Amino acid sequence: MKKGSWIWIILLIFVLLAGCAAIPVREVVKVNLSLPVGKVEGSQFTGRRYPFKITAPPVWRIATEYPKFMVKLGYEKEGLEESELFVFNPDSQSNLQIDFTPADRYSTFDQKTIESLTTAATGSLEEELQKEYGRDIQIEIGPTEPYSLKGVPFAAKKYVTYTWKAVKREQGWIYAFVEPYQIFILYMILEKDETNDRQDIKAILNSFEVLSQESK
Repeated sequence: MKKGSWIWIILLIFVLLAGCAAIPVREVVKVNLSLPVGKVEGSQFTGRRYPFKITAPPVWRIATEYPKFMVKLGYEKEGLEESELFVFNPDSQSNLQIDFTPADRYSTFDQKTIESLTTAATGSLEEELQKEYGRDIQIEIGPTEPYSLKGVPFAAKKYVTYTWKAVKREQGWIYAFVEPYQIFILYMILEKDETNDRQDIKAILNSFEVLSQESK
């Protein structure tokens, strides 16, 4: 639930599980933080600080600052401030957030490593949910699966489901790598009547694309 205390643990586990080259495999990645995150035009966002674009379905909104309701849902404010982009349904409060993080000079990636790290976040999330809602909360864990994102060679997805205050929630995360960036996509679906949030989240992820330098 709290990004700073669970999803980022995979960055620490990465040191143990990821491949490390004897010599640098990339130059130091310099991110120009003075650039705006990107530009929202209607229902589409195009990044400037990081090379990606995404489109929101009708009713959904795109913002570079976190919606305040996400703190009330249990997200940690400091963790939210680390993300570049938020896509959310203001009516149902289902939401998705995106964060890019440059890889270090020596780390190497493949699909197996990505899937291992995606799985590794599960235990920490379970602990956070039990701390937030009590040890008796029933949590169902979905499988770790490869995931396809446009312009991204390695990605995996995992999710958990649970019910709180009579509302079923699906909380999922996608961990991905495209040179030279690690990508974290977190989402939450609140299953409320008369919403198509599950299909909408799928459409949002289908629209996500990392842009090549030539297309920027």
